Amino acid sequence: MTQTPPGKTRVVILGGSLGGTLAAAALAPHVSEVLVLERERTLPESPVPRSRLPQAAHAHMLWAGGADAIESLLPGTTDRWLKAGAHRIPIPTGMVSLAPAGWFRRWTETHYLIGAGRDLVDWGVRTAVLEIPNVRVRTGATVVSLVGDASRVTGVVVRGEDGAQETVGADLVVDASGRGSKILEWLAGIGGPRVEETVVDAGVRYASRRYRAPEGTERDWPVIHIQADPRQGRPGRIASIVPIEGGQWHVSLSGTRGGEPTSDEALFEEYARGARHPLVAEFLARAEPVSEVQVYGRTANRQRRFEKAEMPAGLVVLGDAATSLNPVYGHGMSAAAQGAVALRDTAVKTPVTAPKFAARAQKAIARPAAAAWLLAVGQDRFYPGAVAKSPSLGDRVAARYVQRLSHTAIGNFVVVKALTEVMTMKKPASVLGRPAVLFAAARGLRRPLLKGPALTERERAVLNREPRLREPLVRAEESRTG
Repeated sequence: MTQTPPGKTRVVILGGSLGGTLAAAALAPHVSEVLVLERERTLPESPVPRSRLPQAAHAHMLWAGGADAIESLLPGTTDRWLKAGAHRIPIPTGMVSLAPAGWFRRWTETHYLIGAGRDLVDWGVRTAVLEIPNVRVRTGATVVSLVGDASRVTGVVVRGEDGAQETVGADLVVDASGRGSKILEWLAGIGGPRVEETVVDAGVRYASRRYRAPEGTERDWPVIHIQADPRQGRPGRIASIVPIEGGQWHVSLSGTRGGEPTSDEALFEEYARGARHPLVAEFLARAEPVSEVQVYGRTANRQRRFEKAEMPAGLVVLGDAATSLNPVYGHGMSAAAQGAVALRDTAVKTPVTAPKFAARAQKAIARPAAAAWLLAVGQDRFYPGAVAKSPSLGDRVAARYVQRLSHTAIGNFVVVKALTEVMTMKKPASVLGRPAVLFAAARGLRRPLLKGPALTERERAVLNREPRLREPLVRAEESRTG
């Protein structure tokens, strides 16, 4: 057994992805050693794909609330992303978005998002964390079980690449192993509590592809997002373009149960044209694909209420292992980042070795995750074929109010700012109940609905170009080598 040295405190973190590395950054100043256990044999030293992160092939948006949280944990990370080619996109100025109620205006900037591939986001964080002197990563390590009992976790059993098992002791174990976490099974193995779990699954399937941005659009290009309307009574189709590094667009299409996209490259742009507006397809017809189509279907919203259970001391669950969200809303990374900040803030007030630390940290982590959960399931449970409990009266009233806000936001800056504060995870959902927002919702539109997307002259000029001829796929490696 690998013991914690006398007088030293060790935190063991399960998973070396975004949530795990951010947890390491959060706790490193408060303990002697942070050991991150990662199943992969090696972690890349550059922004390239990881075999155990299939969702990285799909477009990600890191909202202001998440980016600011990461910056507070690892100052300078935003600058590292931007120097590597990421985009800081002003919101709502830099977003062309069709909501169920209509086209959003591109009001003056109130917030922002980071447009970057998931591999670049992870690399920026991982690079900064590995520079922290008391953080160590052990790769090729598969966690088999927890060590301890129902009252306290004291470590984990790890299987190495050679198949040999050993026990690694810890003062605190943080499970950040993602959607595939076996934490419920592990808890049962030490006589731990049953944990309340809720699943809302709209059957969403993703198909994503990268395109070379048309000439002249490599910088200062908006996110383009065509939303579905869950109240139309048919499967929803969503189409998005997110500008990322390397002069590329990351394009993700998604559909709910009964309307899923496929991996067929010939049907990719046709599917985009079938969204509620063909704008994404029109831009893609003037861009050049540089990757194959990648599909992904593990998109159910899953909430595990660890903060309500009688959990053993010495164990905290973070990120997707606790609350996993439909990626279409782009809140997973931001919720994990804010959860790591909550972990840090708890450690400032309560020693990591204190009996009550884990319970206090779990409650703090649950707050930002709950806000993201409400945003996701408030839409997904209304799609045809969604697997979930029937919406309650309260759910329906809340959904109607958000629908009213969304409609009003089309022509009212007070409401669009409030919605953006919640969407970017800068403020809790309670801001939507402020008197000024309630009054604005009751008053309704201040400006008429737009008849079409609010495009600039430069953006319209791209649509005036001749569509490309259908040509064989130019792969990313070929495009880089000429």
